[in-house]
Amino acid sequence: MESAKTLGARPGMRSGGRVLADALVAHGVTHAFAVPGESFLDALDGLYAVRQKVQLVTCRFEAGAVHMAEACGKLTGRPAAAFVSRGPGACHASIGVHVAYQDSTPLLLFVGQIPFAETDRETFQEVDYRRFFQPLAKWVTQIDDAARIPELVAHAVDVATSGRPGPVVIALSEEMQRREVDVADIGPAPVAAAKPDPQAIGRMMEMLATARKPLVILGGSCWSEEARAQVRQFAVANALPVAVAFRRQGLYDNRLPNYAGDLGVGADPALVARAREADLVLAFGTRLGEPVSQGYTLFSPPHCPPIVHAHPDAAEIGRVFRPALGIVSGMNAFAAAVADLRVGQPAWSAWTEELRSVRDAGRKVPAYEGDLNLGQVLRELEGLLEDDAILTCDAGNFATWPPRFLDFSDRQRFIGPTNGAMGYAVPAAVGAKIAQPQRQVLAFVGDGGFLMTGQELATAFHHGVAPIVVLFNNQMYGTVRMYQERAYPGRVSGTTLTNPDFAHLVEAFGGHGELVTATADFAPAFRRAVASGRPAVIELAMNPEQITTRATLAQMRAAAAPATAKGRAKRAPVAAVRPGGVGRKGPKGAGKR
Repeated sequence: MESAKTLGARPGMRSGGRVLADALVAHGVTHAFAVPGESFLDALDGLYAVRQKVQLVTCRFEAGAVHMAEACGKLTGRPAAAFVSRGPGACHASIGVHVAYQDSTPLLLFVGQIPFAETDRETFQEVDYRRFFQPLAKWVTQIDDAARIPELVAHAVDVATSGRPGPVVIALSEEMQRREVDVADIGPAPVAAAKPDPQAIGRMMEMLATARKPLVILGGSCWSEEARAQVRQFAVANALPVAVAFRRQGLYDNRLPNYAGDLGVGADPALVARAREADLVLAFGTRLGEPVSQGYTLFSPPHCPPIVHAHPDAAEIGRVFRPALGIVSGMNAFAAAVADLRVGQPAWSAWTEELRSVRDAGRKVPAYEGDLNLGQVLRELEGLLEDDAILTCDAGNFATWPPRFLDFSDRQRFIGPTNGAMGYAVPAAVGAKIAQPQRQVLAFVGDGGFLMTGQELATAFHHGVAPIVVLFNNQMYGTVRMYQERAYPGRVSGTTLTNPDFAHLVEAFGGHGELVTATADFAPAFRRAVASGRPAVIELAMNPEQITTRATLAQMRAAAAPATAKGRAKRAPVAAVRPGGVGRKGPKGAGKR
């Protein structure tokens, strides 16, 4: 980041593209992920001038580029930049913007725009980005005056990182990027984060002192390492059971005796049942959205425990569930405020032990049918991972396997799209490995998600990094198939897939491929993938019958059949009733949200 003296100087005439690149440098942006387009040639030239300070990563698909930038934001708490061209490029990029918005991740997306003089003529690839991105981003703007670039980029970074973090979209009109201006750079503003009201913290501790079954739910984004340690110190010292929100496993050391598991899609039913018994919920950072609240049912009548909701955005507190106490605060400041607080004699030690026993019971690996037991594979993987490994996860039914059977250590990170976007994991892993090349990076992905953005492995080869992809293959869109079997048992429609040989596919890129069909073969395959030093794909040939970690297709059909038959009987006085189709067992498959 440039010094204050340097930023205060007027460096002379520069093109808008160069002013933009210098603005990124001024705000400490170190990575820009792009699919190049003629609409931002001058911005690309500006990035060439600062190539020693901002690494430009050339990607193969706009959604992949934004997923890479979003993963960097998750890992660092600071926004990375993505650059895409106008029209189709921006539309492709919108998937990643939605991920960043729902995941509360700071992100800057720059979109090359049409020439300003052609506005409202429906010229080639024209889109009104303010209208298009308005529901997906924290702020959308367009820069038509190059002299305002430092001002607007500074504000964009402030918006992306303040309160509830999120994405900002900046359109760059074409001729503006070429125009030369004499304008000073603007650096970051030293803004102190919002701190919690001491009286509110005192009230929280009073409420905690009278509880018998409290439950902490950790969520949200941009927790610093220090803050994670401080909130852990508070929870451990007070023997509080801690559950993490959907895909936020990296916030808390899963090996600690007070870790209770995850509340989200595929949560352990036994944990959900215990959560309904809680007499005080301490929600720190999480929005208490649909996955965490189990479809907004967890804290609704007849069970409405008092909730203490700490969140950086006041608008999120009470948005769905009315708290007994709301605390507006940055989570890092909140963690510092509670780190040393203690309840005299906690009355819930047995409760915490009970919740941990639920987690331990859920981690026991069933005797799944077939040669490949995914539960055992993941338990073995836990011992093979490096202590600071980064694991990215896609969306789909397969994504419930790692949270159930893996315990993530304090230094490991687990990141995935809380909005359920398929195609996230591979580009996120590539972006994470480019941003932090010294760390081991794995991607968990299904066969459906891999064939959406798996081509971003080409980006990994291009930039010399080697993530490892663990690909769960059952040749189906598994989540949709699950719901299909519940509603229309045996009537398989549109959810089966035909796939390539994934191990040979990555070898065609120049990488390392492995096909694992038996449990005992996984650990050696993983070691070979690591030793190869190349991007790798380890394909797990799943049993397609095992549709979730807790149910088979046959079990789902059996459970759904009586309800379906009853429903058909009610509609029966129709002469031409279609006969029920006989279900085909799909070959192999991965989940779709």
